[in-house]
Amino acid sequence: MSGPLVVIGDALLDVDVIGRAQRLCPDAPVPVLDELTEQPRPGGAALAAALAADDGNDVVLITPLGDDEAGEQLRALLEPRGLRLVALPQQGGTVVKRRVRSGGQSLLRLDSGGGRAHLDALPSAAEEALSDPSGVLVSDYGRGLTAVAAVRDRLTELARTVPVVWDPHPRGSRPVPGVRLVTPNAAEAAAFALPPADTDRATGAAGAAAAPSARTDVALHGARAAQLVHRWQAHAVAITRGSEGAVLSHGHGSPMVLLAPSVQCLDPCGAGDRFAATAAQLLATGAVTSEAVQRAVDSAAVFVACGGAAGVLQPSGPPRDDTPEPSAVAVVRRVRERPDGAGAVVATGGCFDLLHAGHVASLRAARRLGDCLVVCVNSDASTRRLKGPTRPLVPAADRVRVLEALECVDAVVVFDEDTPADALRELRPDIWAKGGDYEAQDLPEAAVLEEWGGQAVVLPYLAGRSTTRLVESAVAPSTEGRH
Repeated sequence: MSGPLVVIGDALLDVDVIGRAQRLCPDAPVPVLDELTEQPRPGGAALAAALAADDGNDVVLITPLGDDEAGEQLRALLEPRGLRLVALPQQGGTVVKRRVRSGGQSLLRLDSGGGRAHLDALPSAAEEALSDPSGVLVSDYGRGLTAVAAVRDRLTELARTVPVVWDPHPRGSRPVPGVRLVTPNAAEAAAFALPPADTDRATGAAGAAAAPSARTDVALHGARAAQLVHRWQAHAVAITRGSEGAVLSHGHGSPMVLLAPSVQCLDPCGAGDRFAATAAQLLATGAVTSEAVQRAVDSAAVFVACGGAAGVLQPSGPPRDDTPEPSAVAVVRRVRERPDGAGAVVATGGCFDLLHAGHVASLRAARRLGDCLVVCVNSDASTRRLKGPTRPLVPAADRVRVLEALECVDAVVVFDEDTPADALRELRPDIWAKGGDYEAQDLPEAAVLEEWGGQAVVLPYLAGRSTTRLVESAVAPSTEGRH
């Protein structure tokens, strides 16, 4: 990106009030929370800006900000993230959303503060930040900023020259004409759109005789997105659908369905901000809209698998990049946190180059040994060192996708070393299962498992199944034909 990514919108202060719930209140059927702790973090536009800054971007956040205690706390939370803050005048107190949580679940949310934007013109610092951005993300949380005429006029001008992503809110203002992408969730899109029957007439997406109940969700979302493209004069609308991914429309033709990877959702809080921030960054660097939306869907899935905003945002900045993939970490955490404490984590590993029946049999058997299965896969470089210069036949990214498609596989980790020892030390599985011609005492990973009391086991292997044999069988006929 040449200029900064500018995030303009409503900043909030999110606070998780976390406690232990081990008993019920004697005078009402509600849990009693003990040992309370508070964990504050940026919310709303401030969350989107923090995520974009943690991704390594030059980010400017333009937002109304109060001079109260909550506003000062929000400033302190944003300072170490390396973004530039342009504070606009605000009337009323900073909006604070307190989530009372226990055991990873939200029990109650308490909102306070009624702060709203209070300005007639953009201050010089905001004008300077908006003079040459590479892209703009409008994070509207319905606090009045996007209704200010000066703000709307400037965003309308920018939409003609740079990609503008608009994350709308039911109480906010409609996007300005010409934005590159609008990102309502399914409930918001339903509120913004006309009723289903009128949607059919407005877009021509379904025949007049078709009953709304006979239409699929995808068709309905596609029709609503197309309608909103025309209503808002946007280039595209992507309706986000949580674990189902997103439906993208440019207002004509068939909608595009972008599916999300299957992950365990620990806390969806902030997923929409993660989606919008990723899409804005990619569009600012020249990505086409469909690519930006697909990668935003994937990014949001990883985000919720890591625990949402509470799990991802750390005071010291972005999470380390030398740990196993977040989906694997989330899967292991979910099993470890089972109420009965009896969850067992199983791991296995290999190159899995040309997945065959022998692999599948071993993976299914391994999964039956516990409550989740994490597969450790040799990277391309690791496979080459192990199997020779002609391997792998299938690149690591494709091998991961094939493995993740198997019902018996819960998560996949790619490792670059000769053995998965480092990955195993991060995951600390209870069982390491390996298929093939091994004796239990010969498994090189057995000593690693002993460090935390884990167990290495050998699984039967289907005779006659191997990638090498598959390659030889495929090559032999063509070789014979040349003689």
